[in-house]
Amino acid sequence: MNPIDRNKIWKMVGILALITVVAGGLLRVSQHSSYTLGDYAADNPSLAYQTAEPSPTTEPTPAVDNSNANATENLQEGSSMAETTVLTGYSLNGELLTDQRTTLSDGFYYEPLSEKLQRYITGVSYPATVDNSDSSSETLLKSVEISYDDLRYVHIRHYNFEGNPAEGELICNKAIAQDLTEIFYELYCNEYQLEKVLLIDEYDGDDLASMEDNNTSCFNYRPVEGTSSLSKHALGLAIDINPFYNPYITYNKDGSEKVSPANASAYADRTSSFPYKIDENDLCYQLFKEHGFTWGGHWNSCKDYQHFQKVVE
Repeated sequence: MNPIDRNKIWKMVGILALITVVAGGLLRVSQHSSYTLGDYAADNPSLAYQTAEPSPTTEPTPAVDNSNANATENLQEGSSMAETTVLTGYSLNGELLTDQRTTLSDGFYYEPLSEKLQRYITGVSYPATVDNSDSSSETLLKSVEISYDDLRYVHIRHYNFEGNPAEGELICNKAIAQDLTEIFYELYCNEYQLEKVLLIDEYDGDDLASMEDNNTSCFNYRPVEGTSSLSKHALGLAIDINPFYNPYITYNKDGSEKVSPANASAYADRTSSFPYKIDENDLCYQLFKEHGFTWGGHWNSCKDYQHFQKVVE
């Protein structure tokens, strides 16, 4: 055989072998169309069962808490008592003194201070003394001008600035407890808005902090600002209503004025018209006047538009 013919034969054999290999590969590929995830897992266990590492930029999806869904829905629809915050005084007095409670209407009553409530206010709105404190501090007072027995816890209802009913509480002198209960009842019936009515102790007895938060409050054993004389608040005979919108204003010798709280200076101009302003046409002013209170807005040396006080025998 010619060498050249032999080479041609081998080339043809090689081509046929290549065609056979390619055909076999195509057959295997077609068979793999039925290859399952289970087959893959069996063939590649290290990959199929590996735990994926979390992405550093991926945060877990928080669980959805639906426990308050109904409460939120009720608030949006307008419940009978929108404010659900538990009042401290109410919690401490509880039902301990119901036999000494005087009730005007549902949610409007006054009663003595329980021992728990007395302990809560001691050292805050009520001064710590040598008799009511275990401390040996030299700052303890030997006596105070009002006793626990002269004070009353007053529970009220009011409308807040969202126009929803809310609960509030005060401590006052027992001589004006009936007055305050009746006044706040009339304010409530007329949907008069008070942003909040909490014990001054919620602000650690800080009158300025209470005013800045527009909190209506009564008893706080403290002196008049800038003096050593006791305020009528110290005797539980004065109350401040929506104080942020009705600031306390004093006048300097140069004619300038000091507004307290300072960030309420926009409401010092009483010729302006704005919500929650107390003046002689205001229902709050009229009710307190009917009950024998005087208004700080009528004072000459200073103006205390939030302040009502009563002189008792």
